[in-house]
This record gives sequence, C-alpha cells and structure tokens, in this order.
Amino acid sequence: MKLIVTSYENKIKNTVYKDMELIEDKGAAMNVVNIYPGIEYQTFHGFGGAITEAAGYAYSKLSKANQEKVIDKYFGKDGNRYNMIRTHIDSCDFSLNNYEAMSDPEDVEMKSFTLARDEKYILPLLSAGQEKKGEPFDLMLTPWSPPAFMKTNEDRNHGGKLKAEFMGFWAEYICRYIKEYENKGFSVNRITVQNEPEAVQSWDSCIFTGEEEKVFLRDYLYPALVKNNLSHVKVNIWDHNKERLYERAKATIDAETDKMVDGIAFHWYTGDHFEAIGITRDAYPGKELLFTEGCVEYSRFSASQLQNAQMYAHDIIGNLNAGMTGFLDWNIFLDEKGGPNHVNNFCDAPIMIDTENDTYEEKLSFDYIGHFSRYIEKDAKRIAFTKYTDRLEMTALKNPDGSIVMVALNRTDRELPVSIRIDSRTADITIPGQSIATVLIS
Repeated sequence: MKLIVTSYENKIKNTVYKDMELIEDKGAAMNVVNIYPGIEYQTFHGFGGAITEAAGYAYSKLSKANQEKVIDKYFGKDGNRYNMIRTHIDSCDFSLNNYEAMSDPEDVEMKSFTLARDEKYILPLLSAGQEKKGEPFDLMLTPWSPPAFMKTNEDRNHGGKLKAEFMGFWAEYICRYIKEYENKGFSVNRITVQNEPEAVQSWDSCIFTGEEEKVFLRDYLYPALVKNNLSHVKVNIWDHNKERLYERAKATIDAETDKMVDGIAFHWYTGDHFEAIGITRDAYPGKELLFTEGCVEYSRFSASQLQNAQMYAHDIIGNLNAGMTGFLDWNIFLDEKGGPNHVNNFCDAPIMIDTENDTYEEKLSFDYIGHFSRYIEKDAKRIAFTKYTDRLEMTALKNPDGSIVMVALNRTDRELPVSIRIDSRTADITIPGQSIATVLIS
C-alpha cells in the first residue's frame, strides 16, 4: 500500500510518499474507514481540461523546452495523465476576440467555412498533447454561440436566441465543425448542445430553454448527426450549473429524445448541489453525468492557493460520490493576467504562463487534481465505503486492474487518524491538517 500526502504550509508545498503494509484485522473499531471493492457504482471516464484559444496562445509564448515540460505535466505518464479534452466551436470568452468559421448568410454551401483560427493556437496544443498521450483524446466540442447572422440579436455576445429559420443550418454547421476536426486527425467523442444556455453574458452566449433545446436536438441536431454519419458522437445537454440539473434533464428528455441524449453536463459556479447529481442519476440511471467546467474566477474566489486547491478536491469528491462520470477542468493554461480574455473575465488555471519571461507557475490546484487523475484510471468503478467522521471528505474507486484508489481531504487544522479496513485487513495512517492524501492499494 502506498500513501501520498500533500500539505501546504507557509506557502510551501510538501508531498510525502510512504510504503505501508496491510495487516490482519484484529477488530479495529475506532477511526475506521471501511472500503468495499465488491460494491460498485458508476463507471468513470477520466479527467481532463479545456484547450481554449487562450490556453493555446499562452502555450505558444513558451520556448520549445518549456512547452515540452508543461505538456508532460498534463499528459505524460508521470504527470496528471489527462485523457479528456473540451474545446469550443467558434469563439468563447477565453478567445482573443469574437470569431466564426463563416459569417456569410448567403453561403448556404459553407464554401467560406474555415478553421483558420483553430489552426493558429488550438490545434497545435491539441496535437502536442495527443502526441505526448500516445493515443486520441476523449474530445468534446461545445458551442458558445451560433454565428451572429443566425441569432435574434445579430450578435455573438449578450445572449439572444437561434432564429427558427437557421436551426437546420446551425445543426449542419456543428456537424461540419466535427468533420473538420476529424479530417485533421482528432476523433470527436462528444458534443454539448450549448454552453450555459440560461446565461446572458457580455461574451459569446445564446439562450435555449429546456423545451427549445429538446426541439433543436430532436428535429435538427440529432437528424443532422445521423445524416452526416456522426452517430458515434455522444450528445450531452445542459452544460450549465448544478442547481437546475434535474429540472433541465426532465424538460429535455422524454420518450422520444431519450435515445438522443447520452448525458447531462454541469458546472460548479452556483455551489455544491451534489444532491442534484444524485437525484438526476437516480432518475436517469443510463446517462453520463459529466463535469465540464469549473475554475477560480478572480472576481469571486480567494487568492489563497490552499483554499482554491481544496475547492477543487471538495467538488471532485462530492461529484464522484453523487455519480459523476467524468471531470473536465476549464483552461489548462492561462497567461500571467489570467487570460487572454476578450471581456476581461480573468481567471486562474492550474498552470499559469508568464508570456513575457518564458516561465510558468504550477499552482497547488494542479497537484490536488493530480491526487485523483494520476491514479484513477479510465473506466474505474466507484466503490462503497464508510467513514467515521464528517471532518474527512473521501471517495474510493477500483481501477480496471483491480487496484484501489482512496482519496481523502482534510480541511481542518487537526490531524486525523484513519484505520483503513479492506477485505479483513487493516492499515493505520494519519492525515495531516489542511492536506490531501491518496492511498493506493494494489
């Protein structure tokens, strides 16, 4: 058994590795954490993050040597081992400015369609990551807004809706984007219908009610995917905050659309709402429940690296225990300002790049995410456990090879003793205050 503990004191990260043995259980009753590998829950697809134009731009400003280092940190076998990626269809807030693959309403054959912007910053970063990974990513594409000419407000920004007369064309546009990516060697596994469909933003945004999303999916998008031989692409709805997860699923999924909806995607910006994931899981047990975005917004959250890292771990643990099937962080890289962002909506990223000085900073959040992503394998099964105190936040999963991964978060100032009990064997460990611990049992 291996124990890895990371704590953060006086702005210094400290990681300790210990090899330990499980011994015969002699009736441990106090401080016990029971792990039950035979009781399985959801299958977990993996961990990843977003490759935005901002991430690609920041990455492009590093020297070749430092580019290789940061790619290895995310995608190398000794790094955070991301296998999932999300990127945007046309521009999002973390783009240098608004852009579209085509902007001519008269071009019904999409002859002017081009991925020139993606080719400048997004695709080189995607290629570098995929090459380091050694296999295709589980790749998701998400639109923030249709082209301005397709919208009621004639603007990529500030909400607006998709005009009824362009629903079919927009569905074909999304399919064209997917095919262009696949023609360039990137398999697209998933899409979401619309990013944050209930948010009118100062950046790229578009409003869909649950009924409107259902109609667009049922009558236009799903038929277009079938027609374009893209039935392998899984469709996730919602892609917004957790507090309305169940209501959105109920509004969009019915007897007709059930087969068209592979999952429900969600973000973290309105709080925990882990119960919403559990309610949705119980109501729609065959659907994916993908976390597709979360980040440290400078306008809302603390500058404390420890608190920010703990926010990630707390959310991952709560989401996993409620039924989450995949975790996608927001930007994998940002520049020294927390951008670039065309509306100054600056945020943190697990790795921040100083574009002027060819340096980068690995935030504590990167390591906290790694306590999960470095050890929980693709297609792991969440398993049952019990714990003796609410001061310990934890989850447990079983990898395809049978190894067990337990991750525990201690956000208190006092150290917590733990007696791990599994298959009639035990091991006693101590989890320091303000730390995260991963236990590997082979």
